[in-house]
Amino acid sequence: MALTRDFKETIRARVKRDPGFRKALLREGIENFLSGDVETGKIILRDFINATVGFTKLSDVTHRSAKSLMRMLSPSGNPQARNLFEIVAYLQHAEGVRFEVRSARGTSRAKRWSSSQGTKRAASAAVVRQNSGRL
Repeated sequence: MALTRDFKETIRARVKRDPGFRKALLREGIENFLSGDVETGKIILRDFINATVGFTKLSDVTHRSAKSLMRMLSPSGNPQARNLFEIVAYLQHAEGVRFEVRSARGTSRAKRWSSSQGTKRAASAAVVRQNSGRL
């Protein structure tokens, strides 16, 4: 039976050769945070950082130790919003993209969330939109 490549190695190789995949991976990480799936968002961002800029470079930019940054995005990590936003801002800059949050009224996801919260009013769902211009 043939051995398969490690999943993280496969992701790293695809990120290096496919800019569209790289941007989609970053977007997916951000969307997971916005939708409340913090655990998945941390995993995706950690994989993205490992495959692109690396924690050493991110450490230089954020003035936090690489170990601290890795811990923030670990399964048991609990990053503060300001640290997370600083990381996301740098990653967007490094990729030459900017994501925006826009309200999307009347989506089924928003209605499900609204009804699960016991409210009768319509809620807005966050939609991340990519702006491909350089920062």
